[in-house]
Amino acid sequence: MNNRGDSIPQNAATPKMNRSTFLRASAGTFLGSGLLLGTAPPAGADPLRPRDVRTTKVADLTGPGLTTRFRMEATDLGIPTRTPDGRMLFVFGDSFEQARVGGGWWRSPTALHSTTTDLGSGVQWSGAVGGEAAQQLWDYEHDNPVFTTVLPSDVITLGDSMYLHAMVNNGLGNVVWTEIWRSDDSGATWVHTGAEFAPDLHQGLFQLLTWAAGDDGYVYVCSTSFDRSRPIILHRVPAEAIADPTAYEPWGHRDGVWAWGNPPTPILEGAFGEMCLRPIDGKWVLTWFNAGDYRIDGIIMDTPTSDLYAAHRRTLVHGGRWGEEDDSHVAQLYGGYIVPGSTLSDLHLTVSQWNTEEDWPYRVMQYRVQDFDT
Repeated sequence: MNNRGDSIPQNAATPKMNRSTFLRASAGTFLGSGLLLGTAPPAGADPLRPRDVRTTKVADLTGPGLTTRFRMEATDLGIPTRTPDGRMLFVFGDSFEQARVGGGWWRSPTALHSTTTDLGSGVQWSGAVGGEAAQQLWDYEHDNPVFTTVLPSDVITLGDSMYLHAMVNNGLGNVVWTEIWRSDDSGATWVHTGAEFAPDLHQGLFQLLTWAAGDDGYVYVCSTSFDRSRPIILHRVPAEAIADPTAYEPWGHRDGVWAWGNPPTPILEGAFGEMCLRPIDGKWVLTWFNAGDYRIDGIIMDTPTSDLYAAHRRTLVHGGRWGEEDDSHVAQLYGGYIVPGSTLSDLHLTVSQWNTEEDWPYRVMQYRVQDFDT
């Protein structure tokens, strides 16, 4: 399917910025500036103790010499999941051939496979989706009359199928719709499921999402808007109905009671960017780019409906200034996705970095967080 022009929302005609302006402005405004103010947690919430974890940089995962053979030296995100055939698939956003934003052959999403088992030594790439060079996962033209680019939100494996939620964007800060794609061959090819969501669903809080399967037959979904300034809400959907937009059931507070089926109520206030929800070691972990406080945070909870204000919360990677970075401080950081094989005491993240003044670095890195659970 090309351009999905058969279901254009009414706001799709909103004037859009040109490509270079969109890429530079979106990065500077939303992806790493750390200037957006979040909402403070309510009185009585546990204070953060940001020095409790040990964070170290493991490796750069993309860039010259690392992903040159895939013709994608510049890229971001790197959202990972375990594939049905046992490998790992990492899904990337706007990708370019040369080591700079806008550096030729613009594609999004793209994906790389890995068979790495020793995360401590760094993720190694075993191949690209599409052949020798990383191809766009489905065919469309960037900067077409309907939209600018399509960005991945999260990917999940359910049985023999993989599902990718993606945001269709028509310029800076303007999501025109979101959609779900499916792969039945461990990420080699993708087909549209027919599932599409309006950009104003739940007052815009169902644009950017992360999801994970529980052992109860449900997929749990945390979502927010794609402007890195708002809180998150929670849904669940039967795993077999993940591609049915009508099957998503909100979690909300009404008449003093939290319950499924109530109108969705924010489960945590703040300025949320990219998120990653995963079950690990019998617990549930949520990591996210905290745009308001310019860092990547993480929470450990017993269940997806746990009180997040009372949950175990730590800062995992801090934002920093160019020229003043160290293992735990990264300039213009965002992302923060959990790599399969992580544990609560040895968590591995893909972290993105974008120098919006120079257009390089624009890359994905691997960070290791130890003692997150202490």
